[in-house]
Amino acid sequence: MGSTMEPPGGGYLHLGAVTSPVGTARVLQLIFGCTTFSLVAHRGGFSGVQGTFCVAAWGFCFALSVLVVACEFTQLHGCLRLSWGNFTAAFAMLATLLSATAAVIYPLYFTRLECPPEPEGCTARNFRLAASVFAGLLFLAYATEVALTRARPGQVASYMATVSGLLKIVQAFVACIIFGALVHDSRYGRYVATQWCVAVYSLCFLATVAVVVLSVLGHTGGLGCPFDRVVVVYTFLATLLYLSAAVIWPVFCFDPKYGEPGRPPDCPRGSCPWDSQLVVAIFTYVNLLFYVADLAYSQRIRFVPTF
Repeated sequence: MGSTMEPPGGGYLHLGAVTSPVGTARVLQLIFGCTTFSLVAHRGGFSGVQGTFCVAAWGFCFALSVLVVACEFTQLHGCLRLSWGNFTAAFAMLATLLSATAAVIYPLYFTRLECPPEPEGCTARNFRLAASVFAGLLFLAYATEVALTRARPGQVASYMATVSGLLKIVQAFVACIIFGALVHDSRYGRYVATQWCVAVYSLCFLATVAVVVLSVLGHTGGLGCPFDRVVVVYTFLATLLYLSAAVIWPVFCFDPKYGEPGRPPDCPRGSCPWDSQLVVAIFTYVNLLFYVADLAYSQRIRFVPTF
């Protein structure tokens, strides 16, 4: 008599989780992530907000990559109360953005071709150069997973694997950049119009996060109306709101009647309100373009809500 503990679908371990193209990309993510983190922690070094962000981004991505690979390999993801396809697609896109940002920030602030003075010396320089290289490879590994798992035209897939779903992660990420600039002495409280823009950024961010969370948890079917229609209507409204912010923010920040059309000569570098206002304006237009693209793609997506 065979053992009653034998799984009906075959073995307990799923070797395809590490041997398939997507599995290989995930294994490389673990290797590159661990190597980057170790090089920086051992001798490369980091400091300040920029260094802390890079290390936190690498640590977060590595921890969740371990979780994804472990659940795929042991097939325990079926025990989790979430839509696994949506979760892995959303995480891969978020990790791509985080690793790309860290791969730019770390070399920009910490890597130099010349050797720093002792006690760091050339050894620290070599570790930082190596960490920068592996940070770039880590970004490529995550970007490869996104490219491999992205839903193709006409393909039925989980929502977060579609272009519209991936753009939701990008929109939320860009909104976080806008919030970072807003809190960095942007003086948005001077006018009701600029406060309206902050309300637009906050409302669209919260709604986008809600869409992502509902998709990942697999609760899109409990809205009482088709989820795809809700997404299209929300994206249309968010596009209109961002369009208003894209008009209002530059007027009340850079028009001579309300603000400064150019950077003040006596404005300190690194703590200049005009710089923060410019960053907000630039990324407002960037996010507006993402919402327009999202609206165009969401017209023709087909997805399985709990896949």
